[in-house]
Amino acid sequence: MAQEDGTPKGPDLTKGVALAAFPGNDMLAGHVGEDEVLLVRQGAEVFAVSAHCTHYHGPLAEGMVSGTSLRCPWHHACFDLRSGEALRAPAFDPLVCWKVEQRDGMVFVREKQARPKAKPPGPSKPPGRIVIAGGGAAGFAAAEMLRRLGYAGGIVMISEDTAPPVDRPNLSKDYLAGSAPEDWVPLRPEDFYTQNGIDLRRGVRIGAIDPRDRQVILADGGRVAYDRLLLATGAEPVRLDLPGAAPSDVFTLRSLADCRAIIARAEAARRVLVIGASFIGLEVAASLRTRGLDVHVVAPEARPMERVLGPQLGDVIRALHQDKGVQFHLQNSVAAFEDGRARLKDGTLLDADFVVMGVGVRPRLALAEAAGLALDRGVMVDRHLQTSAPDIYAAGDIARWPDRHSGAAIRVEHWVVATRQGQTAARNMLGLEEEFAAVPFFWSQHYDVSINYVGHAESWDTLAVEGDLAARDGLVRLQRGGRTLAVASLFRDRESLEAEIAMEREAAA
Repeated sequence: MAQEDGTPKGPDLTKGVALAAFPGNDMLAGHVGEDEVLLVRQGAEVFAVSAHCTHYHGPLAEGMVSGTSLRCPWHHACFDLRSGEALRAPAFDPLVCWKVEQRDGMVFVREKQARPKAKPPGPSKPPGRIVIAGGGAAGFAAAEMLRRLGYAGGIVMISEDTAPPVDRPNLSKDYLAGSAPEDWVPLRPEDFYTQNGIDLRRGVRIGAIDPRDRQVILADGGRVAYDRLLLATGAEPVRLDLPGAAPSDVFTLRSLADCRAIIARAEAARRVLVIGASFIGLEVAASLRTRGLDVHVVAPEARPMERVLGPQLGDVIRALHQDKGVQFHLQNSVAAFEDGRARLKDGTLLDADFVVMGVGVRPRLALAEAAGLALDRGVMVDRHLQTSAPDIYAAGDIARWPDRHSGAAIRVEHWVVATRQGQTAARNMLGLEEEFAAVPFFWSQHYDVSINYVGHAESWDTLAVEGDLAARDGLVRLQRGGRTLAVASLFRDRESLEAEIAMEREAAA
Protein backbone atom coordinates (compact mmCIF):
# COMPACT_ATOMS: atom_id res chain seq x y z
CA MET A 1 0.00 0.00 0.00
CA ALA A 2 1.20 3.49 -0.80
CA GLN A 3 1.36 6.21 1.82
CA GLU A 4 -0.98 9.21 1.77
CA ASP A 5 1.52 11.23 -0.27
CA GLY A 6 1.58 8.48 -2.91
CA THR A 7 5.06 7.15 -2.11
CA PRO A 8 5.37 3.39 -1.48
CA LYS A 9 5.52 2.14 2.09
CA GLY A 10 8.28 0.05 3.57
CA PRO A 11 12.03 -0.03 3.11
CA ASP A 12 13.87 0.70 -0.13
CA LEU A 13 14.85 -2.81 -1.14
CA THR A 14 17.60 -1.59 -3.47
CA LYS A 15 19.50 -0.55 -0.34
CA GLY A 16 18.94 -3.92 1.26
CA VAL A 17 17.16 -5.19 4.34
CA ALA A 18 18.52 -7.48 7.01
CA LEU A 19 17.34 -11.10 6.97
CA ALA A 20 16.75 -10.60 10.68
CA ALA A 21 13.92 -8.23 9.75
CA PHE A 22 11.80 -11.28 9.02
CA PRO A 23 13.40 -14.22 10.85
CA GLY A 24 10.81 -16.92 10.15
CA ASN A 25 8.64 -17.88 7.21
CA ASP A 26 7.32 -14.37 6.86
CA MET A 27 6.61 -11.47 4.53
CA LEU A 28 7.95 -7.93 4.35
CA ALA A 29 6.51 -5.16 2.15
CA GLY A 30 8.93 -2.70 0.59
CA HIS A 31 9.58 -0.97 -2.71
CA VAL A 32 11.96 -0.70 -5.64
CA GLY A 33 11.62 2.84 -6.92
CA GLU A 34 7.87 3.41 -7.24
CA ASP A 35 7.08 -0.31 -7.52
CA GLU A 36 5.67 -1.97 -4.44
CA VAL A 37 7.40 -5.29 -3.82
CA LEU A 38 6.67 -8.08 -1.36
CA LEU A 39 9.52 -10.15 0.08
CA VAL A 40 8.55 -13.67 1.12
CA ARG A 41 10.94 -15.80 3.12
CA GLN A 42 10.62 -19.57 3.06
CA GLY A 43 13.44 -21.06 5.09
CA ALA A 44 16.70 -20.13 3.38
CA GLU A 45 14.96 -18.85 0.24
CA VAL A 46 13.66 -15.33 -0.26
CA PHE A 47 11.30 -14.42 -3.09
CA ALA A 48 10.35 -10.97 -4.33
CA VAL A 49 7.04 -10.44 -6.15
CA SER A 50 4.43 -7.76 -6.84
CA ALA A 51 2.74 -6.63 -3.66
CA HIS A 52 -0.82 -6.72 -5.05
CA CYS A 53 -3.03 -9.39 -6.58
CA THR A 54 -3.59 -9.05 -10.32
CA HIS A 55 -7.32 -9.75 -9.89
CA TYR A 56 -8.75 -6.88 -7.81
CA HIS A 57 -5.48 -5.52 -6.37
CA GLY A 58 -5.79 -7.31 -3.02
CA PRO A 59 -2.89 -6.73 -0.57
CA LEU A 60 -0.83 -9.92 -0.77
CA ALA A 61 1.04 -9.06 2.44
CA GLU A 62 -2.22 -9.89 4.23
CA GLY A 63 -2.48 -13.23 2.45
CA MET A 64 -0.89 -16.58 3.19
CA VAL A 65 1.98 -18.67 1.92
CA SER A 66 1.56 -22.41 1.42
CA GLY A 67 4.68 -24.14 0.18
CA THR A 68 5.96 -21.96 -2.64
CA SER A 69 2.57 -20.46 -3.45
CA LEU A 70 1.09 -17.17 -2.29
CA ARG A 71 -2.66 -16.70 -1.80
CA CYS A 72 -4.63 -13.47 -1.99
CA PRO A 73 -6.72 -12.67 1.11
CA TRP A 74 -9.67 -11.25 -0.81
CA HIS A 75 -10.70 -13.83 -3.40
CA HIS A 76 -8.17 -16.64 -2.89
CA ALA A 77 -6.23 -16.29 -6.13
CA CYS A 78 -3.01 -18.30 -5.93
CA PHE A 79 0.42 -17.46 -7.37
CA ASP A 80 3.69 -19.34 -7.73
CA LEU A 81 6.46 -17.54 -5.86
CA ARG A 82 9.20 -18.74 -8.22
CA SER A 83 7.60 -17.73 -11.51
CA GLY A 84 4.80 -15.36 -10.47
CA GLU A 85 2.41 -17.57 -12.44
CA ALA A 86 -1.29 -17.25 -11.56
CA LEU A 87 -1.89 -20.86 -10.54
CA ARG A 88 -5.57 -20.49 -9.74
CA ALA A 89 -8.33 -18.14 -10.75
CA PRO A 90 -9.83 -15.65 -10.20
CA ALA A 91 -6.47 -14.10 -11.17
CA PHE A 92 -5.20 -14.81 -14.68
CA ASP A 93 -2.27 -12.40 -14.99
CA PRO A 94 1.05 -13.27 -13.32
CA LEU A 95 2.84 -11.34 -10.62
CA VAL A 96 6.06 -9.58 -11.52
CA CYS A 97 9.05 -11.42 -10.07
CA TRP A 98 12.22 -9.65 -9.00
CA LYS A 99 15.80 -10.89 -8.73
CA VAL A 100 16.89 -11.42 -5.12
CA GLU A 101 20.47 -11.20 -3.96
CA GLN A 102 21.54 -12.35 -0.50
CA ARG A 103 24.86 -11.05 0.80
CA ASP A 104 26.31 -10.73 4.31
CA GLY A 105 22.96 -11.28 6.01
CA MET A 106 21.24 -8.74 3.78
CA VAL A 107 18.65 -9.06 1.01
CA PHE A 108 18.80 -6.78 -2.04
CA VAL A 109 16.22 -6.37 -4.80
CA ARG A 110 17.03 -4.18 -7.79
CA GLU A 111 15.69 -5.55 -11.09
CA LYS A 112 12.83 -7.56 -12.51
CA GLN A 113 13.16 -11.10 -13.78
CA ALA A 114 12.36 -11.93 -17.38
CA ARG A 115 9.33 -14.18 -17.78
CA PRO A 116 10.22 -17.64 -19.08
CA LYS A 117 8.62 -18.74 -22.33
CA ALA A 118 5.99 -21.45 -21.94
CA LYS A 119 6.89 -24.94 -23.11
CA PRO A 120 4.05 -27.19 -24.28
CA PRO A 121 3.41 -29.86 -21.64
CA GLY A 122 1.92 -33.30 -21.98
CA PRO A 123 2.31 -35.79 -24.82
CA SER A 124 4.69 -35.25 -27.72
CA LYS A 125 1.72 -35.14 -30.10
CA PRO A 126 -0.89 -32.74 -28.66
CA PRO A 127 -4.46 -32.64 -29.99
CA GLY A 128 -4.78 -30.82 -33.28
CA ARG A 129 -7.95 -28.90 -32.43
CA ILE A 130 -9.74 -28.24 -29.16
CA VAL A 131 -13.33 -27.02 -29.30
CA ILE A 132 -14.90 -25.24 -26.32
CA ALA A 133 -18.69 -25.16 -26.16
CA GLY A 134 -19.46 -22.05 -24.12
CA GLY A 135 -18.10 -18.54 -23.74
CA GLY A 136 -18.42 -18.14 -19.98
CA ALA A 137 -15.99 -18.46 -17.09
CA ALA A 138 -14.94 -22.09 -17.62
CA GLY A 139 -14.61 -21.74 -21.39
CA PHE A 140 -12.51 -18.60 -21.18
CA ALA A 141 -10.27 -20.01 -18.44
CA ALA A 142 -9.65 -23.14 -20.51
CA ALA A 143 -8.74 -21.22 -23.68
CA GLU A 144 -6.50 -18.80 -21.79
CA MET A 145 -4.72 -21.65 -19.99
CA LEU A 146 -4.18 -23.62 -23.19
CA ARG A 147 -2.33 -20.72 -24.75
CA ARG A 148 -0.50 -19.92 -21.53
CA LEU A 149 0.79 -23.51 -21.47
CA GLY A 150 2.16 -23.10 -24.97
CA TYR A 151 -0.44 -25.15 -26.81
CA ALA A 152 -0.13 -24.24 -30.50
CA GLY A 153 -3.07 -26.18 -31.94
CA GLY A 154 -6.43 -24.83 -32.97
CA ILE A 155 -8.87 -23.47 -30.39
CA VAL A 156 -12.47 -22.82 -31.36
CA MET A 157 -14.72 -21.27 -28.70
CA ILE A 158 -18.41 -21.29 -29.58
CA SER A 159 -20.60 -18.95 -27.54
CA GLU A 160 -24.27 -18.08 -27.77
CA ASP A 161 -23.48 -14.77 -26.09
CA THR A 162 -22.89 -11.82 -28.39
CA ALA A 163 -20.36 -10.33 -25.93
CA PRO A 164 -16.87 -11.71 -25.34
CA PRO A 165 -16.28 -13.51 -22.01
CA VAL A 166 -16.95 -11.19 -19.06
CA ASP A 167 -16.22 -10.93 -15.36
CA ARG A 168 -19.69 -12.13 -14.41
CA PRO A 169 -19.46 -11.37 -10.64
CA ASN A 170 -19.08 -7.70 -11.57
CA LEU A 171 -22.45 -7.72 -13.33
CA SER A 172 -24.40 -7.98 -10.07
CA LYS A 173 -21.88 -6.03 -7.98
CA ASP A 174 -19.86 -2.93 -8.86
CA TYR A 175 -20.87 -2.55 -12.50
CA LEU A 176 -24.58 -2.79 -11.75
CA ALA A 177 -24.14 -0.43 -8.81
CA GLY A 178 -22.53 2.14 -11.10
CA SER A 179 -19.15 2.14 -9.34
CA ALA A 180 -17.20 0.25 -12.04
CA PRO A 181 -16.83 1.30 -15.68
CA GLU A 182 -17.81 -1.11 -18.44
CA ASP A 183 -14.23 -1.55 -19.58
CA TRP A 184 -13.63 -3.49 -16.34
CA VAL A 185 -16.18 -6.11 -17.38
CA PRO A 186 -14.52 -7.99 -20.29
CA LEU A 187 -12.03 -10.57 -19.07
CA ARG A 188 -9.75 -9.65 -21.97
CA PRO A 189 -9.85 -7.02 -24.75
CA GLU A 190 -11.41 -8.21 -27.99
CA ASP A 191 -8.06 -8.37 -29.78
CA PHE A 192 -6.78 -10.89 -27.22
CA TYR A 193 -8.59 -13.66 -29.05
CA THR A 194 -7.24 -12.89 -32.51
CA GLN A 195 -3.74 -12.22 -31.19
CA ASN A 196 -3.74 -15.61 -29.46
CA GLY A 197 -5.28 -17.58 -32.28
CA ILE A 198 -8.54 -18.27 -30.45
CA ASP A 199 -11.42 -18.57 -32.89
CA LEU A 200 -14.15 -17.00 -30.76
CA ARG A 201 -17.50 -17.43 -32.50
CA ARG A 202 -20.08 -15.24 -30.78
CA GLY A 203 -23.82 -15.41 -31.14
CA VAL A 204 -23.58 -18.98 -32.44
CA ARG A 205 -25.80 -21.77 -31.14
CA ILE A 206 -24.80 -25.41 -31.06
CA GLY A 207 -27.50 -27.81 -32.21
CA ALA A 208 -25.90 -31.14 -31.27
CA ILE A 209 -22.71 -33.01 -30.47
CA ASP A 210 -21.66 -36.14 -32.34
CA PRO A 211 -19.22 -38.04 -30.09
CA ARG A 212 -18.76 -40.87 -32.60
CA ASP A 213 -17.58 -38.63 -35.46
CA ARG A 214 -16.06 -36.07 -33.06
CA GLN A 215 -18.01 -33.14 -34.40
CA VAL A 216 -19.96 -30.21 -33.02
CA ILE A 217 -23.02 -29.56 -35.16
CA LEU A 218 -24.10 -25.93 -35.26
CA ALA A 219 -27.72 -24.84 -35.34
CA ASP A 220 -27.25 -23.55 -38.88
CA GLY A 221 -26.01 -26.95 -40.03
CA GLY A 222 -22.31 -26.18 -39.96
CA ARG A 223 -19.93 -28.70 -38.45
CA VAL A 224 -16.75 -28.22 -36.41
CA ALA A 225 -14.48 -31.23 -35.92
CA TYR A 226 -12.61 -31.68 -32.65
CA ASP A 227 -9.85 -33.82 -31.15
CA ARG A 228 -10.84 -32.75 -27.63
CA LEU A 229 -14.09 -31.08 -26.61
CA LEU A 230 -14.87 -29.09 -23.49
CA LEU A 231 -18.52 -28.68 -22.56
CA ALA A 232 -18.86 -25.44 -20.63
CA THR A 233 -22.43 -24.51 -21.45
CA GLY A 234 -23.11 -23.04 -18.01
CA ALA A 235 -26.52 -22.37 -16.56
CA GLU A 236 -29.55 -20.24 -17.34
CA PRO A 237 -31.67 -18.22 -14.91
CA VAL A 238 -34.92 -19.73 -13.66
CA ARG A 239 -37.84 -17.58 -14.76
CA LEU A 240 -41.02 -17.95 -12.72
CA ASP A 241 -44.45 -17.50 -14.21
CA LEU A 242 -45.73 -14.07 -13.21
CA PRO A 243 -49.40 -13.64 -14.18
CA GLY A 244 -50.18 -10.31 -15.82
CA ALA A 245 -46.60 -9.21 -16.27
CA ALA A 246 -45.40 -7.95 -19.63
CA PRO A 247 -42.09 -9.55 -20.70
CA SER A 248 -40.55 -6.08 -20.92
CA ASP A 249 -41.18 -5.53 -17.20
CA VAL A 250 -39.38 -8.66 -15.93
CA PHE A 251 -35.60 -9.09 -15.99
CA THR A 252 -33.11 -11.77 -15.05
CA LEU A 253 -29.37 -11.25 -14.73
CA ARG A 254 -26.84 -13.54 -16.36
CA SER A 255 -25.20 -11.74 -19.27
CA LEU A 256 -23.75 -8.33 -19.99
CA ALA A 257 -26.80 -7.64 -22.16
CA ASP A 258 -29.05 -8.46 -19.18
CA CYS A 259 -27.10 -6.06 -16.98
CA ARG A 260 -27.20 -3.27 -19.53
CA ALA A 261 -30.96 -3.70 -19.85
CA ILE A 262 -31.47 -3.48 -16.07
CA ILE A 263 -29.29 -0.37 -15.85
CA ALA A 264 -31.19 1.30 -18.68
CA ARG A 265 -34.51 0.56 -16.99
CA ALA A 266 -33.24 1.67 -13.59
CA GLU A 267 -32.18 5.06 -14.94
CA ALA A 268 -35.81 5.97 -15.58
CA ALA A 269 -37.32 4.16 -12.56
CA ARG A 270 -37.96 4.87 -8.90
CA ARG A 271 -39.01 1.48 -7.56
CA VAL A 272 -37.94 -2.11 -8.23
CA LEU A 273 -39.27 -5.42 -7.02
CA VAL A 274 -36.68 -8.17 -6.55
CA ILE A 275 -38.07 -11.70 -6.42
CA GLY A 276 -35.73 -13.98 -4.51
CA ALA A 277 -33.41 -13.48 -1.54
CA SER A 278 -30.59 -15.50 -3.10
CA PHE A 279 -27.04 -14.20 -3.50
CA ILE A 280 -27.83 -12.85 -6.94
CA GLY A 281 -31.15 -11.38 -5.80
CA LEU A 282 -29.65 -9.54 -2.83
CA GLU A 283 -26.60 -8.37 -4.77
CA VAL A 284 -28.99 -6.88 -7.31
CA ALA A 285 -30.98 -5.33 -4.44
CA ALA A 286 -27.81 -3.77 -3.00
CA SER A 287 -26.64 -2.45 -6.36
CA LEU A 288 -29.99 -0.91 -7.29
CA ARG A 289 -30.38 0.56 -3.81
CA THR A 290 -26.94 2.14 -4.29
CA ARG A 291 -28.36 3.71 -7.46
CA GLY A 292 -31.08 5.28 -5.33
CA LEU A 293 -34.07 3.08 -6.18
CA ASP A 294 -36.65 1.99 -3.64
CA VAL A 295 -36.15 -1.77 -3.36
CA HIS A 296 -38.61 -4.41 -2.17
CA VAL A 297 -37.50 -8.05 -1.87
CA VAL A 298 -40.07 -10.85 -1.90
CA ALA A 299 -38.96 -14.39 -1.01
CA PRO A 300 -40.51 -17.56 0.45
CA GLU A 301 -37.92 -18.19 3.16
CA ALA A 302 -37.99 -16.82 6.70
CA ARG A 303 -34.41 -15.49 6.46
CA PRO A 304 -32.27 -14.55 3.48
CA MET A 305 -29.84 -17.30 2.51
CA GLU A 306 -30.48 -19.29 5.69
CA ARG A 307 -30.31 -22.55 3.71
CA VAL A 308 -26.74 -21.79 2.62
CA LEU A 309 -25.28 -19.76 5.49
CA GLY A 310 -27.44 -20.54 8.50
CA PRO A 311 -29.78 -18.32 10.53
CA GLN A 312 -27.14 -16.17 12.22
CA LEU A 313 -25.61 -14.86 9.02
CA GLY A 314 -29.05 -14.71 7.44
CA ASP A 315 -30.14 -12.26 10.14
CA VAL A 316 -26.99 -10.18 9.66
CA ILE A 317 -27.56 -9.93 5.92
CA ARG A 318 -31.19 -8.94 6.36
CA ALA A 319 -30.25 -6.25 8.90
CA LEU A 320 -27.53 -4.96 6.59
CA HIS A 321 -30.01 -4.46 3.76
CA GLN A 322 -32.70 -3.04 6.02
CA ASP A 323 -30.23 -0.48 7.34
CA LYS A 324 -29.80 0.66 3.73
CA GLY A 325 -33.56 0.99 3.25
CA VAL A 326 -34.42 -2.33 1.52
CA GLN A 327 -37.85 -3.63 2.51
CA PHE A 328 -38.33 -7.39 2.86
CA HIS A 329 -41.51 -9.39 2.37
CA LEU A 330 -40.42 -12.83 3.52
CA GLN A 331 -42.43 -16.04 3.67
CA ASN A 332 -44.36 -14.57 0.78
CA SER A 333 -44.58 -14.71 -3.02
CA VAL A 334 -45.85 -12.62 -5.92
CA ALA A 335 -49.28 -13.71 -7.12
CA ALA A 336 -49.49 -11.25 -10.02
CA PHE A 337 -47.87 -8.17 -11.51
CA GLU A 338 -49.73 -5.77 -13.74
CA ASP A 339 -49.56 -2.08 -14.64
CA GLY A 340 -46.70 -1.34 -12.24
CA ARG A 341 -48.24 -3.04 -9.23
CA ALA A 342 -47.47 -6.40 -7.61
CA ARG A 343 -50.02 -8.35 -5.60
CA LEU A 344 -48.44 -10.64 -3.05
CA LYS A 345 -49.84 -13.94 -1.83
CA ASP A 346 -50.90 -12.33 1.46
CA GLY A 347 -52.77 -9.55 -0.39
CA THR A 348 -50.12 -6.84 0.01
CA LEU A 349 -49.93 -4.44 -2.94
CA LEU A 350 -46.54 -3.04 -3.96
CA ASP A 351 -45.85 -0.39 -6.57
CA ALA A 352 -42.85 -1.23 -8.75
CA ASP A 353 -41.62 0.06 -12.09
CA PHE A 354 -40.03 -3.25 -12.99
CA VAL A 355 -39.12 -6.69 -11.61
CA VAL A 356 -35.82 -8.54 -11.33
CA MET A 357 -35.96 -12.30 -10.69
CA GLY A 358 -33.12 -13.84 -8.73
CA VAL A 359 -34.47 -17.28 -7.91
CA GLY A 360 -31.61 -19.46 -9.04
CA VAL A 361 -30.33 -21.06 -12.23
CA ARG A 362 -30.55 -24.45 -13.90
CA PRO A 363 -27.66 -26.19 -15.68
CA ARG A 364 -27.86 -26.34 -19.45
CA LEU A 365 -27.71 -30.09 -20.01
CA ALA A 366 -29.62 -30.57 -23.28
CA LEU A 367 -26.54 -31.02 -25.47
CA ALA A 368 -24.93 -33.49 -23.07
CA GLU A 369 -28.15 -35.46 -22.67
CA ALA A 370 -28.74 -35.71 -26.43
CA ALA A 371 -25.14 -36.85 -26.90
CA GLY A 372 -25.71 -39.73 -24.48
CA LEU A 373 -23.36 -38.55 -21.74
CA ALA A 374 -23.87 -39.82 -18.21
CA LEU A 375 -26.00 -37.38 -16.20
CA ASP A 376 -27.06 -37.07 -12.58
CA ARG A 377 -28.39 -33.57 -11.89
CA GLY A 378 -25.43 -32.45 -13.98
CA VAL A 379 -22.87 -33.94 -16.33
CA MET A 380 -20.98 -36.65 -14.49
CA VAL A 381 -17.20 -36.29 -14.72
CA ASP A 382 -14.27 -38.11 -13.17
CA ARG A 383 -11.58 -36.48 -11.03
CA HIS A 384 -9.90 -35.27 -14.25
CA LEU A 385 -13.19 -33.67 -15.41
CA GLN A 386 -13.61 -36.16 -18.26
CA THR A 387 -17.16 -37.21 -19.09
CA SER A 388 -18.38 -40.72 -19.92
CA ALA A 389 -17.41 -40.13 -23.57
CA PRO A 390 -13.76 -40.30 -24.71
CA ASP A 391 -12.06 -36.92 -25.18
CA ILE A 392 -15.07 -34.94 -23.96
CA TYR A 393 -14.59 -32.92 -20.77
CA ALA A 394 -17.03 -30.77 -18.80
CA ALA A 395 -16.45 -27.82 -16.49
CA GLY A 396 -18.40 -25.13 -14.69
CA ASP A 397 -22.05 -25.05 -13.69
CA ILE A 398 -22.93 -28.27 -15.54
CA ALA A 399 -20.19 -30.51 -14.07
CA ARG A 400 -20.79 -32.89 -11.15
CA TRP A 401 -17.42 -34.09 -9.92
CA PRO A 402 -16.12 -36.34 -7.09
CA ASP A 403 -15.13 -33.86 -4.39
CA ARG A 404 -12.42 -35.25 -2.13
CA HIS A 405 -13.16 -32.98 0.83
CA SER A 406 -16.89 -33.64 1.13
CA GLY A 407 -16.56 -37.23 -0.06
CA ALA A 408 -19.52 -36.81 -2.44
CA ALA A 409 -20.18 -35.98 -6.06
CA ILE A 410 -21.14 -32.31 -6.11
CA ARG A 411 -22.10 -29.63 -8.60
CA VAL A 412 -21.37 -26.02 -7.64
CA GLU A 413 -22.60 -22.86 -9.38
CA HIS A 414 -19.75 -20.55 -8.43
CA TRP A 415 -17.72 -18.42 -10.83
CA VAL A 416 -14.36 -19.17 -9.19
CA VAL A 417 -15.06 -22.91 -9.29
CA ALA A 418 -15.94 -22.67 -12.99
CA THR A 419 -12.74 -20.83 -13.87
CA ARG A 420 -10.58 -23.24 -11.89
CA GLN A 421 -12.26 -26.21 -13.53
CA GLY A 422 -11.67 -24.68 -16.94
CA GLN A 423 -7.98 -24.41 -16.10
CA THR A 424 -7.79 -28.01 -14.92
CA ALA A 425 -9.70 -29.24 -17.98
CA ALA A 426 -7.21 -27.40 -20.22
CA ARG A 427 -4.27 -29.13 -18.58
CA ASN A 428 -5.95 -32.50 -18.87
CA MET A 429 -6.91 -32.05 -22.50
CA LEU A 430 -3.15 -31.73 -23.04
CA GLY A 431 -2.58 -35.03 -21.23
CA LEU A 432 -1.39 -33.85 -17.80
CA GLU A 433 -3.87 -36.00 -15.81
CA GLU A 434 -4.32 -33.40 -13.08
CA GLU A 435 -6.99 -34.06 -10.48
CA PHE A 436 -9.43 -31.25 -9.81
CA ALA A 437 -8.93 -30.92 -6.06
CA ALA A 438 -9.58 -27.21 -5.40
CA VAL A 439 -11.86 -26.51 -2.45
CA PRO A 440 -14.91 -24.52 -3.64
CA PHE A 441 -14.81 -20.79 -2.92
CA PHE A 442 -17.09 -17.85 -3.63
CA TRP A 443 -17.63 -14.34 -2.37
CA SER A 444 -20.75 -12.21 -2.23
CA GLN A 445 -20.75 -8.43 -1.95
CA HIS A 446 -23.47 -6.35 -0.26
CA TYR A 447 -22.69 -2.63 -0.21
CA ASP A 448 -19.29 -2.43 1.52
CA VAL A 449 -19.56 -5.87 3.13
CA SER A 450 -18.15 -8.99 1.52
CA ILE A 451 -18.95 -12.55 2.58
CA ASN A 452 -16.34 -15.20 1.83
CA TYR A 453 -17.39 -18.85 1.70
CA VAL A 454 -14.96 -21.75 1.40
CA GLY A 455 -15.92 -25.44 1.26
CA HIS A 456 -19.27 -27.03 0.49
CA ALA A 457 -22.06 -27.90 2.92
CA GLU A 458 -25.44 -29.02 1.64
CA SER A 459 -26.49 -29.85 5.20
CA TRP A 460 -25.03 -29.60 8.68
CA ASP A 461 -25.83 -30.44 12.29
CA THR A 462 -23.79 -27.70 13.99
CA LEU A 463 -23.09 -24.04 13.32
CA ALA A 464 -20.07 -22.85 15.30
CA VAL A 465 -19.97 -19.05 15.46
CA GLU A 466 -16.76 -17.17 16.20
CA GLY A 467 -16.44 -13.43 16.72
CA ASP A 468 -19.25 -10.89 16.45
CA LEU A 469 -21.26 -11.33 13.26
CA ALA A 470 -23.46 -8.32 13.99
CA ALA A 471 -20.31 -6.18 14.22
CA ARG A 472 -19.21 -7.65 10.87
CA ASP A 473 -16.21 -9.40 12.36
CA GLY A 474 -16.70 -13.13 12.61
CA LEU A 475 -17.25 -16.44 10.93
CA VAL A 476 -19.49 -19.47 10.95
CA ARG A 477 -18.19 -23.02 10.68
CA LEU A 478 -20.76 -25.33 9.12
CA GLN A 479 -20.11 -28.76 10.61
CA ARG A 480 -21.45 -32.27 10.48
CA GLY A 481 -20.36 -34.96 12.89
CA GLY A 482 -17.75 -32.61 14.34
CA ARG A 483 -16.10 -32.06 10.96
CA THR A 484 -16.01 -28.62 9.30
CA LEU A 485 -17.51 -28.76 5.82
CA ALA A 486 -17.52 -25.04 5.05
CA VAL A 487 -16.62 -21.68 6.58
CA ALA A 488 -18.49 -18.43 5.89
CA SER A 489 -16.78 -15.28 7.11
CA LEU A 490 -17.11 -11.51 7.44
CA PHE A 491 -13.79 -9.63 7.33
CA ARG A 492 -11.88 -12.68 8.54
CA ASP A 493 -9.74 -13.08 5.43
CA ARG A 494 -6.86 -14.90 7.04
CA GLU A 495 -9.12 -17.38 8.80
CA SER A 496 -10.86 -18.02 5.47
CA LEU A 497 -7.51 -18.83 3.83
CA GLU A 498 -6.52 -21.01 6.77
CA ALA A 499 -9.77 -22.94 6.42
CA GLU A 500 -9.17 -23.45 2.69
CA ILE A 501 -5.66 -24.78 3.22
CA ALA A 502 -6.80 -27.03 6.08
CA MET A 503 -9.56 -28.52 3.89
CA GLU A 504 -7.08 -29.15 1.08
CA ARG A 505 -4.68 -30.93 3.42
CA GLU A 506 -7.47 -32.99 4.95
CA ALA A 507 -8.68 -34.08 1.51
CA ALA A 508 -5.16 -35.00 0.43
CA ALA A 509 -4.44 -37.07 3.56
